[in-house]
Amino acid sequence: MCTLIIALFGPPLAEMALEFGSPEYFSLMLMGLVAAAVLAQGDTEERQVFTSKVGSLYPTLQDLKQSIAPIVRGTFLGAFFGVLPGTGPAIASFSSYMLEKKVAKDPSRFGHGAIEGVAGPESANNADAQCKFIPMLTLGLPASGVMAMMLGALMIHGIAPGPTVMTQKPDLFWGLIASMWIGNLMLVVLNLPLVGLWVKLLKVPYRLLFPAIMVFSTIGIDSSNNVSFDVYLAALFGIVGIVWRMLECSPVPMLLGFVLGPMMEENLRRALQVSNGDPTVFVTRPISLAFIIATVFILVVMAAPAVRKRRRDITE
Repeated sequence: MCTLIIALFGPPLAEMALEFGSPEYFSLMLMGLVAAAVLAQGDTEERQVFTSKVGSLYPTLQDLKQSIAPIVRGTFLGAFFGVLPGTGPAIASFSSYMLEKKVAKDPSRFGHGAIEGVAGPESANNADAQCKFIPMLTLGLPASGVMAMMLGALMIHGIAPGPTVMTQKPDLFWGLIASMWIGNLMLVVLNLPLVGLWVKLLKVPYRLLFPAIMVFSTIGIDSSNNVSFDVYLAALFGIVGIVWRMLECSPVPMLLGFVLGPMMEENLRRALQVSNGDPTVFVTRPISLAFIIATVFILVVMAAPAVRKRRRDITE
């Protein structure tokens, strides 16, 4: 579906992305963190997914009925984040999961195999990755490190991406669209025969999987900077994570904080530098103001049930 979005709405989406400056990015990320803290409660409950051998690999009519709306919502959500430079697929996936849990009639199903919690985030993840091509092809602006490498490869071959690439290089543009369709088809062809292997990996006991993850994570942390303090810091946060898990605290806001935190600080600093330290820049720009209002609305919606309950208790 996102391939169609690229073909039909690439230039308008790219122009929309140009309207985003540092204030807009900061307000958007602030809204994302607040939404994560409000909506992501109990998202990572442990479940036994497979208790027997895998049956049919094809979705049932009920599966399709439950998945179609999350797929559409996830696709458009991922497309929105995809055209924004500096954002990654993880943000789109987390946002889609939280949205599906919020609109679900029975949110308690999430964390226990709800198909909407898979269809939506996966659609958002794929849409984000594919829509990263939009600003790169139509404006020559790479929205991620991978797109920067592709931009460099195109320029080496004498191709300058920009608004006229669809008319001057139609073979390149439509060839890229066709390659996306072929790539998605090949993923299906490769994954269906290998699904048994993926299932066996999921059946690895947690008592074996957890130490392996810890060992490889520690090796990666130590080899990145060769600083022993990083290993001790990782161990400390591991202990903190165990305590939070015992207290049933969701790790999703923390993960989003690690992803968005540095970008929020950078965009906050840039916005204040451009405005000469004037904080009203976040409310005088329409798009940024809209995100600020949405953030306040989320906080009000979160606080309203508690306020009503307190008032009811007082009156009684």
